[in-house]
Amino acid sequence: MLMRTDPFREFDRLTQQVFGTQSRPAGMPMEAYRSGDEFVIHFDLPGVAPETIDLDVERNVLTVHAERRSPAPEDAELIAAERPSGRFSRQLFLGDTLDSERIDASYDSGVLTLRIPVAEQAKPRKIEISGGTSGAKQISG
Repeated sequence: MLMRTDPFREFDRLTQQVFGTQSRPAGMPMEAYRSGDEFVIHFDLPGVAPETIDLDVERNVLTVHAERRSPAPEDAELIAAERPSGRFSRQLFLGDTLDSERIDASYDSGVLTLRIPVAEQAKPRKIEISGGTSGAKQISG
């Protein structure tokens, strides 16, 4: 199971309501789903150089850090600046049923894709029952 948390979400929502502005940009939208024996997570990171992306796993917490730099020179006069830039991070809490030792990460066309396999001990298995006159029987567990 995959769980998501953002401890500052309510604070941001309240700030946005009070001041009518967004207090920090939503720079890392994601999509997550289960496909067979793995969880797949896609993060939208357009304009982010692959070398600025860091992934860390500590216990069951996966942290993604990325940095988007403005392409404008420092001495340029900005006319409009609607694209968020700076350092972004996102944390996901991974359930015990996921194998955080075998995470596969790829980055293509501005999308970071993580594939996290379901742990072997969490997969369904057959259990053999012995005894009785009819011999052994298998029951799905």
